[in-house]
Amino acid sequence: MASILSQYSSPALPKTRWWSEETVAIVTGANKGIGFALVKRLAELGLTVVLTARDNARGLEAAERLRRLGLRVWFHRLDVSDRHSIGDFASWFRCTFSALDILVNNAAVSFNEIEQNSVEHAETVIATNYYGPKLLIAALLPMFRCSSSTARILNISSRLGQFNKLQNPKLREELEDEEKLREEKIEEMVKSFLGDVKNGSWKANGWPEVWTDYAVSKLALNAYSKVLARRYRGRGLSVNCFCPGFTQTSMTGGKGKHTPEAAAEIGAKLALLPADQLPSGIFFASSTTSASAFSKL
Repeated sequence: MASILSQYSSPALPKTRWWSEETVAIVTGANKGIGFALVKRLAELGLTVVLTARDNARGLEAAERLRRLGLRVWFHRLDVSDRHSIGDFASWFRCTFSALDILVNNAAVSFNEIEQNSVEHAETVIATNYYGPKLLIAALLPMFRCSSSTARILNISSRLGQFNKLQNPKLREELEDEEKLREEKIEEMVKSFLGDVKNGSWKANGWPEVWTDYAVSKLALNAYSKVLARRYRGRGLSVNCFCPGFTQTSMTGGKGKHTPEAAAEIGAKLALLPADQLPSGIFFASSTTSASAFSKL
């Protein structure tokens, strides 16, 4: 990813709101942490928001907490690592709402503590963090609203998945070639990584050195976002990634420099940019003090 500065530094909410209570957003992995905070913030701003979670009881409780505040929040169970769950969710959404305006792919897993780097659960991490968003996007694409406000996908990602984390120069060059990058190359990369995990050679083959399985899953998500952004350029769909930075969530053991609420405030602003200011194919990344460092996917 070529690093550039952008006019989207520290985005502010637009003075004139293009959205209303008829605007529908979905946030995955939202019974706690950044996902929950994003649902709350988007609903506070007047949208109708669908909160999803893998655990039915926890998701229902989280949605009820927000409904007690008078917010328009719906809940439906969704396990993004399960194709059948994705299909069930998409069918429910189609029967419940007329159209989708915003999809925030937040659901993700990591099985490592901060200082650990095991790849024991690499297949689950890849299935959840990469294939989950990819399959959900495919299932929901026909439901995005065609309007002048532009439908949007915001993939919650990580700097750990930036292309410069790769130590394999050939693979890095292939992923950075915006015009030649294809889904097939991303699939090939993911299969190669999982193969290296199985045969024990993953440490020697140039993969990211920190939280390797998580980093590869986000690298694949970033690359796929790049492909989607190019595919739907000029067709009413924006696809961007957002790294909230080191945030105090269960994944980080409560450690971090940002609260989930601070991360959600920025994420909500990015998701609600006016159509004439809305980019596509951008990797938004919070700096250590503010949301001011951004780069092109």
